[in-house]
Amino acid sequence: MSTAYPDTQLLIDGQWQDAASGKKIDVRNPASGEVIGRVAHADIADLDRALAAADKGFQVWRKVSAHERGAIMRRAAALLKERADEIAALLTQEQGKPLAEAKVEIIAGAGIIEWFADEALRVYGRIVPSRRPEQQQLVIKEPVGPVAAFTPWNFPVNQIVRKIGAALASGCSFLVKAPEETPASPAALLKCFVDAGIPAGVVGLVYGNPAQISEYLIAHPVIRKVTFTGSTAVGKQLAALAGLHMKRSTMELGGHAPVIVAEDADVQLAVKAAGAAKFRNAGQVCISPTRFLVHNSVREEFTRAMVAHAEALKVGNGLEQGTQMGPLANPRRVTALTQLIQNAEQSGAKLMTGGASFGSAGNFFAPTVLADVPLTADIFNQEPFGPVAAIRGFDKIEDAIQEANRLSYGLAAYAFTRSLKTTHQLSQDVEAGMLWINQPALPSAELPFGGIKDSGYGSEGGPEALEAYLVAKAVAISCV
Repeated sequence: MSTAYPDTQLLIDGQWQDAASGKKIDVRNPASGEVIGRVAHADIADLDRALAAADKGFQVWRKVSAHERGAIMRRAAALLKERADEIAALLTQEQGKPLAEAKVEIIAGAGIIEWFADEALRVYGRIVPSRRPEQQQLVIKEPVGPVAAFTPWNFPVNQIVRKIGAALASGCSFLVKAPEETPASPAALLKCFVDAGIPAGVVGLVYGNPAQISEYLIAHPVIRKVTFTGSTAVGKQLAALAGLHMKRSTMELGGHAPVIVAEDADVQLAVKAAGAAKFRNAGQVCISPTRFLVHNSVREEFTRAMVAHAEALKVGNGLEQGTQMGPLANPRRVTALTQLIQNAEQSGAKLMTGGASFGSAGNFFAPTVLADVPLTADIFNQEPFGPVAAIRGFDKIEDAIQEANRLSYGLAAYAFTRSLKTTHQLSQDVEAGMLWINQPALPSAELPFGGIKDSGYGSEGGPEALEAYLVAKAVAISCV
């Protein structure tokens, strides 16, 4: 299936429009390197109009009942599902992931919107018993205000959905700086909300210079809440800027997820589940398993099976039938992975399969497995963000847990074991915001999604996600 790739405009005050300056940025297909479209480049004048619209939209949206907010969100989700094939084709062209993965992202995104639409009805306050009989004490939950969101290119729809769902359900307006590399699918997502009848200004979309936009929006007095998904380095800068201006923030940052394969693990299950998670979206996933810690008694068996899994994958253009892994999103990822693998080999790791880019066009990289990786290798210390499984052995489960917790990251972790005792030990001792045992990552709307330590703070799932968009107001009333 192929859908003509459009030029992408800004969404300001309910209207699709080019930047006032007329500036645009080229968009390239990572499977071919060819320019497939252009996206509008906002400047300060455009941001000022978008901020004024978000402020106006908030004053309207905060007064809309939770029932009506939820109804509009459900209509948007229904449109997203109806348009899933078309939007998935756009997403694959601009990002590279296989069409089937792109469609899963769209459908899952619609489900997340629906869940948050229902959650809008459960934003409760409370009545607090008073110390005085003539007084009543209330706690009221109110929306914090207009939100500035910053989202990455690896999941251009899903990462917006998690933020916009919580924001709109809470009564906030929402202005997102989406990725310039993958602009068309976010625009198609926002169009679903516009077509569902959301008031003008409640949702907005801009593109341009990331540093300029983030510095201007976060500091602006209209914005009361900041949410960012991306690298730890950039997240720390934005969190510091938000703190300087007393803005609430949610940070979903980098990860380096350990996979602990215990002595009693089902090795075939571990390879099937962790392998699927590892090579999904060519490893360009913040919760992708990266450090494979395998008990020495099953290490050779696991390594052989993981090599076979990697070599069986069909790598190609995501629009082609049967493709299981697409290209990396940009040439920078090819360079970074090549350097990490070279460093690993120089440090003593064994390259079992893959390890290089291929093809005369596009950013294709072979699924890669490294064995006997030393702790000093860069790939065991820096987030690889690519299709590389790095394996090393351990003898005691305590040693594996210590290694899992060694880094400053704490986003996701995985484990495989048949032992209830080991499961309990892992649940208690592994330092991560999310832990999946005997299964691949299955983030759901109703569970918290976020990390600890340098992987950020706050949640983008579960009831906890809405709390970041709400303020609690104490009201005490005395009879006169």
